[in-house]
Amino acid sequence: MLYQIFVVRKAKSKKKPKEPFEVTYLVSKYKLDLEKVNYKRLLRLISIVSSFDIALVVSIIVLLKNYILEIIVGFIATLVIILFSYHLVYLIYKKKGMIKDESKGNRK
Repeated sequence: MLYQIFVVRKAKSKKKPKEPFEVTYLVSKYKLDLEKVNYKRLLRLISIVSSFDIALVVSIIVLLKNYILEIIVGFIATLVIILFSYHLVYLIYKKKGMIKDESKGNRK
């Protein structure tokens, strides 16, 4: 809920919307074509994925008893889970054909 309120709502606002980092990451790394994508649906998907990521990392950390181990495992788990989950988002949009086709620009 907090992610929805503070990130998604700010990105949907009419006055000077700030693009969330997740959208910037998907566009720069995976060449997501924002002209083909329903932006509100993308923001909703990002909020769901990010919420799941946060819940999963917290669930993993709760299992540990050592404070230092919690920090180390939490940091590593956060990176791995975020990279994996946004790769899955990329695969969804790739299957729908919403990725910029790099081969069109490289033709001679």
